[in-house]
Amino acid sequence: MASGGEQKVVLITGCSSGIGLRIAVLLARDEQKRYHVIATMRDLRKKDRLVEAAGDTYGQTLTLLSLDVCSDDSVRKCIDSVKDRHIDILINNAGVGLLGPVESISMDEMKKVFETNFFGTVRMIKEVMPDMKKRRAGHIIVMSSVMGLQGVVFNDVYTASKFAIEGFCESMAVQLLKFNVKLSLIEPGPVHTEFETKMMEEVAKMEYPGADADTVRYFKDVYIPSSIDIFEALGQTPEDIAKCTKKVIESSRPRFRNLTNSLYTPIVAMKYADESGGLSVHTFYNLLFNFGSLMHITMSILKCLTCSCLRRRTISPD
Repeated sequence: MASGGEQKVVLITGCSSGIGLRIAVLLARDEQKRYHVIATMRDLRKKDRLVEAAGDTYGQTLTLLSLDVCSDDSVRKCIDSVKDRHIDILINNAGVGLLGPVESISMDEMKKVFETNFFGTVRMIKEVMPDMKKRRAGHIIVMSSVMGLQGVVFNDVYTASKFAIEGFCESMAVQLLKFNVKLSLIEPGPVHTEFETKMMEEVAKMEYPGADADTVRYFKDVYIPSSIDIFEALGQTPEDIAKCTKKVIESSRPRFRNLTNSLYTPIVAMKYADESGGLSVHTFYNLLFNFGSLMHITMSILKCLTCSCLRRRTISPD
């Protein structure tokens, strides 16, 4: 609880749908009413789904503000509108994806991903961090991804944006510790959202100028089906990620890195088992190009590999 038993002020970015919406609603519905949630989104015309899900918490333990993480002015105005600019918990959730052969992706598209996923998060942290340091209190949560730990083919730019934010946070965490400010990364694997489903459908139909025919074929005929298999076998829901995030917030000693899906721990462990990097590169190559037709079996093997010792490295939604 905040000092004096007051509610903790939680500001969340990217709340129009998916994970951000579910975190906002879960915290706003806290039975002990420990949180005052400020849910933000770039376009308030997309608020209906959040308002409906929030129910009678809307206007009580949940309020709504406009915020574009890509705009210095928008970020400043949003934080200025909060009483005393006081944020106890900042949850950086706003993000965008980008999928496909890199030859067909313009530099402007790549920059937009970094502007939201990396610079947008940095912009938010810069705005709230000085007050947290001054108060010697606060918790910054960053929605990263397992792709911030392990690269995934045809997700090159998105993966790079998550690697960047992981490195930034790893560096910042050391300094913030001196000021008693906590920083935690949430690292989901595949998450079932309308955004992901729609993106998969769209990319399968798109043309990819600039990419050679073989690369396009590998992307559409090999990667996309395999990716769908992975989502079906390993996917979590936005509610799962929201529950994991609430656990991190409420932990007396929150971990810095929080993988949400125990089925991904063997993949991450494999990367660090071989310092040359060859093991993970060749394993992913074989999974995609040599054993694509056996992906369902591969997913079953991954489940068997996940023993209790590996599960301890993750934060479970249950």
